[in-house]
Amino acid sequence: MDFVIFVIAMGVLIWGADLLIHQSERIALKFNIPEFIIGATLIALGTSLPEMAASIAASMDGKPTIAIANVIGSNILNITLVLATVFIIAKNINPDRDFFAKDSTWALVPVLVFLLMILDGVIDRFDASLLFLLMGAYLMFLLQDAKNIPQDVLEELEELEEDTFSWVSTIPFLVAGLLLVIVGAHFSIESASEIAKRFGISEWIIGIIMISLGTSLPELVVSISAAIKGKVDMAIGNIIGSNMANTTVVLGAAAFTNPLEVDASAYIFDISTMIVATLLLVFLTANKLYTKSAGISLIIILGLFLNNTLQNM
Repeated sequence: MDFVIFVIAMGVLIWGADLLIHQSERIALKFNIPEFIIGATLIALGTSLPEMAASIAASMDGKPTIAIANVIGSNILNITLVLATVFIIAKNINPDRDFFAKDSTWALVPVLVFLLMILDGVIDRFDASLLFLLMGAYLMFLLQDAKNIPQDVLEELEELEEDTFSWVSTIPFLVAGLLLVIVGAHFSIESASEIAKRFGISEWIIGIIMISLGTSLPELVVSISAAIKGKVDMAIGNIIGSNMANTTVVLGAAAFTNPLEVDASAYIFDISTMIVATLLLVFLTANKLYTKSAGISLIIILGLFLNNTLQNM
């Protein structure tokens, strides 16, 4: 019964996130925010809502291992599963934006900050405040960079959404999406915890596999859809922005709710995998290796990660 509740709760969580993502995108288009900025900010934050809701719920329930494992697992899956899928299915990847020069290091910096924070065994509210500031700096960078978008692109965006947007229909969907996310997060954490107890599986494994895989589904769906439509900038921007949001806003919100204790030495492999995956993201964007071969390389890392995790169950 707990597994059924978990599946339903994750479905509700993802459904709520999808409502928020879609309406946020419409609002962004209404105010002439370009495609990449939508992907790296509103959609990235929106697709990170399941991670945030799940991690906050875990923190409130006194389950810090689930909260941290969810962030680490989601970051790994976003790169090794979601980005790999984009590389493999996209016909021609030739993004207009230089992701290495402007964005990929923003995915690496919070990971390095996270490593420093866990050295003392706890991520407290002061650390959470610093993580929020880091995300604020990233958003400021993106908004400043958006000023360089050509006027013809902005006019195209304005024409795209001009006749379809309505606040009357948007606000109710935003509220409904938020409520679904909150309810889905609560029941997914509770049911996942019960599953762990029943089968003798650690909460860390539940968080880094079951919950992180479930909460990464919005990123996967959004990025695949964007890749199929040829909006590669949005797909890659979503992944980079989502990982940035996971390590700053999601982790920060969970730590601000309740300080998170973590034994880094017990989870060396998982943390190392997140670092390697992030470094590989930087390497691929630096060399513009947006190819199917690169996607296969990322899948190999995913396979190693899953194999090690399943062996430790």
